[in-house]
Amino acid sequence: MPQLGFQELFLILLIVIVLFGATRLPQLGRGLGEGIRNFKRGLKSGDDGGEPAVEAPRDDS
Repeated sequence: MPQLGFQELFLILLIVIVLFGATRLPQLGRGLGEGIRNFKRGLKSGDDGGEPAVEAPRDDS
């Protein structure tokens, strides 16, 4: 599998800046970081027996 060099990474970064704009990059990074953190937290809490972390409310009517 070929590795990415400096020129390829620079080109990808340039395309991302053009598509999203320099002002939105911090927001995208923050959102991506929060998503990864929530995913890891969900994996850790899912190891306690397979039950969902939040239960749906029951309708006893």
